[in-house]
Formats: sequence, structure tokens, C-alpha cells
Amino acid sequence: MSVRVSLVAAARTSSLLGERFDDDRPLDEAGWHEVQFAAPALVPLGAAELRYCSPTARSRATGEALGFAPLVQPALRDCDMGRWRGCTLSDVAAREPAAVDAWLADPRSAPHGGEPLLAFISRIGGWLDTRPACDGSIVAVAEPAVVRAALVYALKAPPSAYWNVDARPLSVVTLIGLPRRWSLRLEAGAR
Repeated sequence: MSVRVSLVAAARTSSLLGERFDDDRPLDEAGWHEVQFAAPALVPLGAAELRYCSPTARSRATGEALGFAPLVQPALRDCDMGRWRGCTLSDVAAREPAAVDAWLADPRSAPHGGEPLLAFISRIGGWLDTRPACDGSIVAVAEPAVVRAALVYALKAPPSAYWNVDARPLSVVTLIGLPRRWSLRLEAGAR
């Protein structure tokens, strides 16, 4: 028995250049338009036996707009960025360049006082590994960082691979497997 987990990256709340750590703003107008545009392709995922979302406003709103009626999963929350919460990467890099360098280079570091990248990836992997193996499907709407962490965990990639995954708003990653034995499924494109 295995389970299929489709992770949907939440719609945007600002331009990608304005993205902030631990951003919990609601969807903006552009985000709502993107959800409406993507809905025909994403709505079928709502047929999953279990539907979840992270606790952020944009994840909840994305899931609701797609008709998923998702249950909030606290374990799917974004990485705790401590004192960097609400700041952009460029803001922090201007104030604390050595701290940003340490954070990007060492997945065990947490110069911001929050959650180290390695702990974040492990937490998301723990959530994956506790999904029921029911030969069924699950859909979860979460922050792009959560989708990236799940992919790194599932592929048993080194934590540094996290920085090489680009999870765009409303992109979907599908993982199939059992605890600690996950495979990435690439779906055929529209024809």
C-alpha cells in the first residue's frame, strides 16, 4: 500500500521580489487572478480523500478558492525565521550579511534565532512519513518553502539542494510512496 501526496504551492501575496520570511499576508489581487486561471487544472486534485493546508492565510485562501475545503495542518507551517520574520532577504542581507552567509552555507545554523533548515526539512519529512498508507490520495496546499522541503526530504537529497528548487506559486509536486520511501511523479503535460 502506498499513498499519493500532491503538494500545491500557495498563490502569491506579493511580487516575488517582495516575498518576506514567514509571510502571512492574505492573497493579493494578482494571487486571486492566478488561482482563477489555474483552477481548471488544479480543482481535480480536490477529489483526494484527504485535503490539507498550512496555517497561513494564503494557503488557506488558495485551498478554499480551489474548493478543497482543507483541514489546517500546523506541521505544514513555514520555516520559523525568528527575528527575520517579516523581512525580505535583501533587507536582512544588508543588515546582517555574515549571518545570511552562515544560514545559506550551513543547514544546521539558525542565526535568526528560529528553525534551522535541516530541522525544517526534517519536520516536513515527518509530516509526510505519518500520512496514512491507504492506497489513496492526499492534496496539501502549503507555502513554496514547504513544497521545496518536502521534495528535498522525499528524494533524500542533501539539504543544500533546497536552494536549487524553485517552487513557483500554484505549482504542484506529486510524491508517491510510504514512510521514508518516496518517489517523485512527473505528470504528462496538457496536450
